[in-house]
Amino acid sequence: QVQVVESGGGLVQAGESLRLSCVASGRTFSNGRMGWFRRPPGKERDFVASIWWSDGSSYYADSVKGRFTISKDNAKNTVYLQMNNVKPEDTAVYYCAAARGGGLSRQESTYDDWGQGTQVTVSS
Repeated sequence: QVQVVESGGGLVQAGESLRLSCVASGRTFSNGRMGWFRRPPGKERDFVASIWWSDGSSYYADSVKGRFTISKDNAKNTVYLQMNNVKPEDTAVYYCAAARGGGLSRQESTYDDWGQGTQVTVSS
């Protein structure tokens, strides 16, 4: 099992930047991937971005393309989500998840281990 812990959430103003971190500990899988999801207030959880440990291939939701960047540090088993030019609609609880192998990066069901989430609030 992989333990996943997010950090870095907080309150920011629209247009500012924020960086979330996610540390995966325990047994990690070099052919696996990590993903960020978010749950806005009163809504379902949605895919944000994902990255493969092996080659760094990444994918983004259309709503965050050009503003958010996912990156990784294999030596630290850490994944980051750099959020630039944030908007009030980015307000959500952000979750990090670990997948041990292949599958569609946008699907929650393909991830095996989840963090508890970190709150991001963007004020206008």
